[in-house]
Amino acid sequence: MDVHVRDLRYFAAVAEELSFTRAAERLYVSQPALSKQIRALERQLGFPLFERLPRAIALTPQGAALLPAARELAAGWAEAVRAARTAGPAESLAVGMQTAVGRDLQREVLSRFRERGWRVSLRLVNWEDPTAGLAGGDVDAAFCWLPVPGVGAELTAKVLVRENRWVALPRGHRLAGRAALDFAELLDEPFVALPRSAGPLREFWLGTAERGGREPVVGLEASSPEEVFEAVGAGLGVALLAEGNARLYPRPEVVSVPVRGLAPCELALVWRAGDRRREVAEFAAAFRAAPPPAAGPRAGTEVPR
Repeated sequence: MDVHVRDLRYFAAVAEELSFTRAAERLYVSQPALSKQIRALERQLGFPLFERLPRAIALTPQGAALLPAARELAAGWAEAVRAARTAGPAESLAVGMQTAVGRDLQREVLSRFRERGWRVSLRLVNWEDPTAGLAGGDVDAAFCWLPVPGVGAELTAKVLVRENRWVALPRGHRLAGRAALDFAELLDEPFVALPRSAGPLREFWLGTAERGGREPVVGLEASSPEEVFEAVGAGLGVALLAEGNARLYPRPEVVSVPVRGLAPCELALVWRAGDRRREVAEFAAAFRAAPPPAAGPRAGTEVPR
């Protein structure tokens, strides 16, 4: 039986908090996603870990027996990863990302650090983890689209880019020929959504704050940019995206159009607030913070084809 270390961390957090809501906040995941993961672990083990009461949860005898070993295994793995990193070059960093960064943001910085003998590895993490690997300790820093759960508390963010939001449409869509759109014209469209575990990031890319209380129509969910563009190109929905990503992910079957009436999106470098290592501080300092927000998209903005 193969059980992921992540599942053990999730189990231990719920057992310690005795609350799916508090544990989800601590783990930077959504409560429904955490509940689903624990249910899957219980099915895999063949016994319940928690007793679900009307207003609380409690460990079952099986859960109480498993908890010490789960804690030990999760802590042991985290320590093993730290030891493995220190066994390499004196300065090494693992950097997470969820979409291509582009925009000439990281190329010069990464080249500079590698020339100094640093080992910098890039890891692509899907949107199931909105922290791009930071929450699980898999990376030291990450390029993330805000909002990210925990920023301002356990995580620190440095905004690198602010861009307008556009919409990706199937090439044959009735609005695909427009130079720009008002978000109100998209309210009834089915959207390709990030997974629920992405939490506030999912809501941001659905434009929930600008819908005036109207629920978005979700056509399907996708966990990576490739899945999003495949779904849009197949006519299964539309999707909001950053202006720069419209150019980074060109697809012949997809047309990207500027959208008015939406707050800009922000790409940030994020790291753990308690991480005082020199490597992390130097890496963060190497990036320039974004200038003040630009004006919103105007009709007539050039559209990539």
